[in-house]
Amino acid sequence: MTRPLIAIPARFSATTSALRYAAEVNARALIEAVWRAGGEPAGVHPAAGDVAARLVRFDGVLLPGGGDLAPHRYGATETHAAVYDVDELQDAFDLAVARRALDLGLPLLAICRGMQVVNVALGGTLEQDMGGPDREHRHLVHPVAIERGTLLEQSTGAEKAEASCYHHQRVDRLGEGLTVTARAADATVEGVELPGAKGWFTAVQWHPEDTAHRDESQQGLFDALVRAAAHERR
Repeated sequence: MTRPLIAIPARFSATTSALRYAAEVNARALIEAVWRAGGEPAGVHPAAGDVAARLVRFDGVLLPGGGDLAPHRYGATETHAAVYDVDELQDAFDLAVARRALDLGLPLLAICRGMQVVNVALGGTLEQDMGGPDREHRHLVHPVAIERGTLLEQSTGAEKAEASCYHHQRVDRLGEGLTVTARAADATVEGVELPGAKGWFTAVQWHPEDTAHRDESQQGLFDALVRAAAHERR
């Protein structure tokens, strides 16, 4: 059978070891997780234009992690010193992808920055830097509690998950219609969903691709996306 086609917006990279110049990339672990799930991962060039028309050829969308959104995107008038790798074209494209995927009812999995993009696309805000002397959510694995009865619980098959986190920002005000599906011990929002969404959608603040090769609950998120995408194409 033909694999469901999963759109993954590319990330701009100033340098890569295998290429001479700037590149458009996605994490290999992310691509491999989609492939293991039975999907056909397809990097999508961030560009201005009719995003809805570009998405209709796909069966599902994965919004990956990346740098920070420009604070003005969620109404902030000042920029914290910790904000990094802001790219206005990337922001505009990712926000359009989030809005159009939800409008079209395309299955959508949003990861880390991707979850923040969806929150901002729906009118929510972000805390620009979480601070804290121990940097509790930066490059470590910690437990998150998952709400029962959510798509997140169904996808992971768990009420608790060991989340691989690398983020210094978090959801502040929730976007319109979003509900929280997972939290860390310090109450940081680690998952959101949109009850009543046209299509399958869940989002996590952590990076399930980091451990999906050895953790069935993390791989389950990619499996669920591809299953929903396969159903969408029927």
